[in-house]
This record gives sequence, C-alpha cells and structure tokens, in this order.
Amino acid sequence: MFVDLRDRTGIVQVAIGPGAPPEVRRVAGADLASESVVEVEGPVTARPAKMKNPELATGDIEVQATKLAVVGPAATPAIPVARGKGEELPAEELRLKYRHLDLRRPEMQANLMLRHRLLQRARRTLSELEFVEIETPILTKPTPEGARDYLVPSRVHPGEFYALPQSPQIYKQLLMVAGFDRYFQIARCFRDEDLRNDRQPEFTQIDLEASFVGMDDVLGYVEAVLVDLWDEGGHTIARPFPRMTWREAMERYGTDKPDLRYDLPIVDWTAQVKPLGVPFFESALRDGARVRGLAVKGGGALSRKDVDQLADAAKQLGGAGLAWVKRQGEQISGSVGKHFTAEALGGIGVGDGDVGLMTVGPDRVTSPVLHRVRQEVIQRLGVKPKIAHAFTWVVDFPLFEPDPETGKPVFAHHPFTAPHPDDVARLETDPFSCRALHYDAVDNGNELGSGSIRITDPAVQRRVFAHLGLSSVEIDARFGFLLNGLQAGAPPHGGFAIGFDRTTMLLAGAGSLRDVIAFPKTTTARALFEGAPSPANPADLAELHLEVKP
Repeated sequence: MFVDLRDRTGIVQVAIGPGAPPEVRRVAGADLASESVVEVEGPVTARPAKMKNPELATGDIEVQATKLAVVGPAATPAIPVARGKGEELPAEELRLKYRHLDLRRPEMQANLMLRHRLLQRARRTLSELEFVEIETPILTKPTPEGARDYLVPSRVHPGEFYALPQSPQIYKQLLMVAGFDRYFQIARCFRDEDLRNDRQPEFTQIDLEASFVGMDDVLGYVEAVLVDLWDEGGHTIARPFPRMTWREAMERYGTDKPDLRYDLPIVDWTAQVKPLGVPFFESALRDGARVRGLAVKGGGALSRKDVDQLADAAKQLGGAGLAWVKRQGEQISGSVGKHFTAEALGGIGVGDGDVGLMTVGPDRVTSPVLHRVRQEVIQRLGVKPKIAHAFTWVVDFPLFEPDPETGKPVFAHHPFTAPHPDDVARLETDPFSCRALHYDAVDNGNELGSGSIRITDPAVQRRVFAHLGLSSVEIDARFGFLLNGLQAGAPPHGGFAIGFDRTTMLLAGAGSLRDVIAFPKTTTARALFEGAPSPANPADLAELHLEVKP
C-alpha cells in the first residue's frame, strides 16, 4: 500500500510493504480514511528507479513505515482537498464554509506562507531603516476618513460609542508630535463599505510615518519596502520608480492607477478632428468638450463585433458612445471613416492596419470611458506587456473634488493631507485648483497604497476642517485632541500605507483577496465559516443600552 502524507512543507509517499509490522498493515487497511491525521515512523529510502516521480519534490524517496497511528480520525470531507489535473475547485461559498479544509490545499498553504514571509521582510526592512514598531488603539474615536465606521457600543458609558479604526492616521501623527521620529505598524483596519474582490471589511496595511521629511524621503522609504517585498516574491524591481502627476495620468490613461506595461496612451484629437465636420462630435465641441481617443496599432484585427461591444461599454459608463475609423491599405472604413482622409488619419497616428477609437465629452466622462476601452483593447488583441512590473508614483492629486450631488468641494482623500504650499492662498477662493501633497504607488494598474505630507499648522487644519462644513464647536469636539497635539509643536511629517492584502494577492498571482486571507468575508460581508454576523442575545443588548428595531 502507498499513502500520501502531507504537512505544510509538502507531500511524501509512505510505503507499507509485506515486511511492515502486522499492526501497521492493519491500521493502513482498516482505519486510514482520507484526510485523517496520522503519526508515521520509519526509515527514509530511495524509491526503485521505475517508481520515481519527477513531478514531486520528494519523488525520489519514500518512507518505509514501521509505526503508523491514527491520532485524528476524519469523517468524509465535505469538500475535496486534493484535486486531479483539470478538476475544478468546489464553489467558493462551500470553500469558505469549510475553510478549515480549504486551507489544507497546497495553494492556500503556499499563499499564507508567502504572506508570512512578506510580513517578516517588511518588518526587517523598516527596522533596518530605523523605524520603530508601535501599536495604536483598536477602539478609537469616529473620524471622517472616506468610509463608514464600524461602531462599538460602550457598556459603561450608555449611549456612547467607539469606532474601529479605518486607519491609525491621527495616532501616528500624534506619535510624531511625541518625538518618535519613525513609526511603523502592521495595522488592522476596518471599513464598513460595499465590497469587491479587492476589498474586505477588515484588512491589513503596512503603516508608516516619519518626521522631518518631505515627499522624496517618504517615497524612498516606501520604494525600499516594495522592492524588498517583490524580491521576497521572486521579482527584481529597479528603483527609483518613475513619477507622473495626477493630471498627466488622467490625461494619458484616463485613470489615477495607470498600467504602464503597454504603449497605448489616450490622445487629445480635438484640433485634428474639428475641421472634419463629423456630426457625432459637432454639438459637443460647440459646448467646449474635447475629442479624445486611442490610436491602436494592429487594431485592424478588431472585428465589427469587438468594436460594437466596446461602444456598448462606453455607453454603460455614461459616454456618448464610441466612434471608430479603420485603415487597411487605401481603404478607410468605420463609423466616421467617410470623414477621414489618409492624411487626416496620419495626423492622429492611425496607419495601415490600425484603428482609431474616439469619443467626445467632458473629461470626467471620457477619461473613465477610454480607460475601460484601453483595457478591453489590450485584452482582446492579446497585447504583450513590454515589462513584467511597471511601477510608478502618481503625485500632485487635487485636494478637493466636487460632491456628485451638490457640486460642493469635498476632500479627495482625507482632511489631514497638506495642501501644496503654492496653493494654500486659494483654499477659500478656488478650492478645486488646490493640489495636495498626496502620492500613490501603482504597479501594473493596481494601487498598492497611498500617503501624504500632513498638515502641521493647527490654523490651516482648522480651515480645512471648516471645508467639511464643521463649526468651530464641532471641530473642537471631534478633533480637539489632534489640534491640541499640533499646538504642542509638531515636526514636519508624512507617511504612507501599503495595502498588504492586495500586495500579497498580486505576488501570489491570486484572483481574489480571499485567497490570501485565512478567514475572509464574502462580498456581502458575511463570515460563512463561523456564521457571522448573527443576532445578539437580548440580554447582551440590554446591557449595552441598545434595542433592535424592525
């Protein structure tokens, strides 16, 4: 008999031959159910030449069992752990419900072992940079940081609530005021928001803050961490990373998370297209809109069905649709092809075998539309990336953005981000033109984290809070402890937070955050393994001075 013996390091074959003790043969034949926990003793021997398995790391050896005991008998597994080639995984809901079995899969064990190594590497790198690891509270005061707080009722203070931290933001700033020049933390954070594959209600970030620094210093620290994390994952990354402004990223790629592995920028074609008198564009151009598009090299391979589907995607995002023109030799075709000459196509970079895809409207509409079209074109044409990992910094974000309902200024990130020193004078008069000392790290179109230089002048911080619509009384009630800290003398400081779950997901090549978290939540924020959330005992609610209303 042969038995596959598995632990977290891998699999080894156990051989139970005719010469094995009778008790070993009895246990193997009668009591050894799949996924049972066993103890085995015996010499490690070479396998016979014809029985070696080159696909297994231990394929040249086996254990000749001299002792075999079942110490944890197993019922029939609710889901399979081992799979044959080509066999599909069980449905994810089943795997999350029986997570203890799902975590036995070699892929899951490898992901969590990678997660462990990445955590230790980050700690080592930051410690070598003289950062000090300090824990901050989990029960905190509610603060506006862009998402809803999870609230925790206080039993001993009726009607009052803690919040679970969306980030350690205020605490790490106060640590700078307290004189801890460099802080870091592997921080657990919580946000009560709608979920996606790359979002969880509770998540982990590598959080850091440093004093007497500018943007260049912080970016250098973060680059050191990211380069080491990617090295731990088996990739060599060069630094320093290139930088682009937020405005440039939106103009050329339609997103503040540009994927720079591909040479396919968005281009403004307004000047070239305006004289052609294309009806699709004319009314919008009169209203000051722009025509922007993509010159797709080899795009002639896109079928009419492909282009129609791209146009439908553009309309779903609120765009006017997608105009297109294709050149094949002397033949020009497409929805606006009759308006173009070969010379006009050359003016927008569309050559033989290429296609031009374009739309018209305000930038807030055309940017996301063309970003989506760019992604779809790359996928449909199977464009090969020019580099495996394209890191970049996106800097000079706007400090404010318009509220989608009222149009009034709201913070693009959080209210602790310092405005660009050249723009402080315009805070009240022209807030939308104010830049923030904010920066994001991006890899292959994925935001890895973000940070900023912080406000250290309490007067400026008050002005910024006032933009939230808070009165002086409300500011003191909600943020008095931060303002008091800044008034005690605050060094210039800034920081960053790396989304650790997402980083691990990318380095593991996983399709979801749930594949790199031991016990994740579903997209409906449910924990299927333990059945949370669940109704509370009425007596417990009464102690917390709460009642549930239908």
